[in-house]
Amino acid sequence: MFKTMVTRISSTLATPAGNARAGWRRHALPADLGDCHTDRLDFEDGLTLVHSHYAPTRDLIEESIAGQEGRILAVTLAMQGVSSFQGADGAGMEFRGGRTTVAAFARSAGERRYLAGCAVSQLRLLVNERVLRRYAGDERARTQLGEGGVRCLAQGRTSADLAAAGAALADGDDPLDTHIRALTLLSRQLRALAPAPQAGRLSDADVARIEAAHALMRKHMDRDLTVQYLCLATGLNEFKLKEGFRRVYGTTPHRLLTELRMQRAWALLETGCQVAQAAYRVGYRHPANFSAAFTRFHGRTPKSVFGPRG
Repeated sequence: MFKTMVTRISSTLATPAGNARAGWRRHALPADLGDCHTDRLDFEDGLTLVHSHYAPTRDLIEESIAGQEGRILAVTLAMQGVSSFQGADGAGMEFRGGRTTVAAFARSAGERRYLAGCAVSQLRLLVNERVLRRYAGDERARTQLGEGGVRCLAQGRTSADLAAAGAALADGDDPLDTHIRALTLLSRQLRALAPAPQAGRLSDADVARIEAAHALMRKHMDRDLTVQYLCLATGLNEFKLKEGFRRVYGTTPHRLLTELRMQRAWALLETGCQVAQAAYRVGYRHPANFSAAFTRFHGRTPKSVFGPRG
């Protein structure tokens, strides 16, 4: 990757550089190396989002310890540019803009490599073993994390919708919404790595998880509740979640969430809540989209239901 003299540094050279935005912590390399910084958002112990931007003025090798907190799963959305990681054991990976990589790391020395004049932007979701076991189960976590070193589990082109999800994550300024989007990203990648589910009966525990998903819908209908997030939040795979909703509620998660939102919106409008406010409180960021959905569901426009102002 390198043909000229390079600058070799330690990752510990990066120092705190203030908070880029609420909840995020920034570390930056010395300015003479270029504009090289990372923003880090810790959702919980063992689940972290890292948004890095490196535009070095010289070829750069950054020595690091991958998985220094134990075994981790890393989902990397390479948004721009090209960089690489070379492990001490010889294992290597390239991160090229427009591609997504899922890798397992155990404590292993290595080098991150960047080219002078090449701007690199990446979004990484880091999941430690304890969190992965909670969401994926012991057996899948053990299989995916392996015994040590650096392993590439999957790599491929980033789809348009995944790229949009990554951009929303990188720009997120609402901690709860960003957390939901991060878990949705993790769920998508775990689903891609998992074997196809088999049909079977729902256990009492499964039914309890379905009901928990329903409760989450009621409590957080103002949020971007995806099927993937509901799966991780309740411990169900996507097949069981959808099958469970069909059996328990006779509909899909999406349709039930829409029904809950439209019922709540009607009640809000009857009390005099403005259309835009009602839209936001039931999870719609654009009033026009809300009005269209409301009219399809109720056969009436929101303005026709709008009650007297308080």
